[in-house]
Amino acid sequence: MSDDRSSSRSKSSLNDSFERYLQDKGKGRSGDGGNYRRNAARELERFAEWAAGHRGDEDWTGIVPDGVDREPTFSDLDERVFREYARHLGGDRGLKQNTVQTYYRYISAWCGWCVNEGYLETHYAQRASAMAPLPEDDGRKPGDQQAWTSEQRHTFTRYVDEQARDAIEAYTTLPEDADSLDKQRARYAALKAARDRALVFVLAYTAVRVGELLRDPNDPRRRGVRWEDLSLDDGSMDVYRKKQQWDAASLPDPVISPLRSHRQLMDPPTERWPVFPTFDQRTLAGLVQEELAERGERPEAIGERRDKYARDLLLALDEDIRPPSITTDGARSILQRLSDDAEIGIDHPKHDYLAPHGGRRGMGEVLVRAFGYTVAARYLDNSEEMVRERYSHIEAGELGDVATEALEQID
Repeated sequence: MSDDRSSSRSKSSLNDSFERYLQDKGKGRSGDGGNYRRNAARELERFAEWAAGHRGDEDWTGIVPDGVDREPTFSDLDERVFREYARHLGGDRGLKQNTVQTYYRYISAWCGWCVNEGYLETHYAQRASAMAPLPEDDGRKPGDQQAWTSEQRHTFTRYVDEQARDAIEAYTTLPEDADSLDKQRARYAALKAARDRALVFVLAYTAVRVGELLRDPNDPRRRGVRWEDLSLDDGSMDVYRKKQQWDAASLPDPVISPLRSHRQLMDPPTERWPVFPTFDQRTLAGLVQEELAERGERPEAIGERRDKYARDLLLALDEDIRPPSITTDGARSILQRLSDDAEIGIDHPKHDYLAPHGGRRGMGEVLVRAFGYTVAARYLDNSEEMVRERYSHIEAGELGDVATEALEQID
């Protein structure tokens, strides 16, 4: 790169590089998807605001020299700037040590990209002096994080099973002369309870990552599992794994019956329907109106059609208007609601409900204790080394028992 071009880029605003960087790091053909892109964008925005003097202490005026009225540019960056930002992240904002490290890594990765692209000559963020204020990682282990206990798992699955059974019975035992809208309301309640039961059972027993199971708005490839992805007879489900490829996940016996019941009740028009469709009324209302309009129906006729249904989901089923899958955030909201309704005792510093990842970690605990790390690694779709690291507290406890037994024998 010529000196003139390098000099020109050094005078560029920091924001000028963000979109190109995020596109390079994003997923999908256009680079506009993926959790990393979303998280990196958030941290870059915070860094830009801090550099402009908008996110520091009252005395912080930004990295532009005093008396100069312009946006921060690459010429303002040096290792002292990144050192000051590391100190800012590690200040009294209540962030955990490993969170500070994570936030700084986003900025450091962008800094390295800027060197490769000619915006900067040096990777200032990786200089020892720049990183010196960063706190040490707090060493928090996944074993310290939420994992559904056997008691919680049994209580939760029993609760959603009872709710689904009651709702389905209320629907199927309605008298034949019951009002049409009453039947629809009962069917809708049964559908929702059956979907929620199937979701909880899958999260509780399959150890599939919630991002592999449901729709991620930031990654177009993760559209949520469809009925065509499931083989209930074989006990398997095709999911788009974290390693960026399709793979088969096991469906153990406890999840087969809830999924069969859910499918039978919903009776999806095609195999391409999502297993866990959204029930969000606003989303479904817009989808139904848009699809029927594209099919040539006039607004008045669409309104009349919708008035005949208690919920737009039921109209969508009859007309094969395929809804999107619930999102990963939607699943968390559902689990929070169900955890509250089930009155499950939860003692955890971060989550006051049974979070999706807790189901996966809970199954990991069961598998490691019952069959060891090798089998657990295969089921969890992780390397044995990673499983040993994440569940090291189990081995430590077992070694503690061995030590106790040895001491008892000697004493």
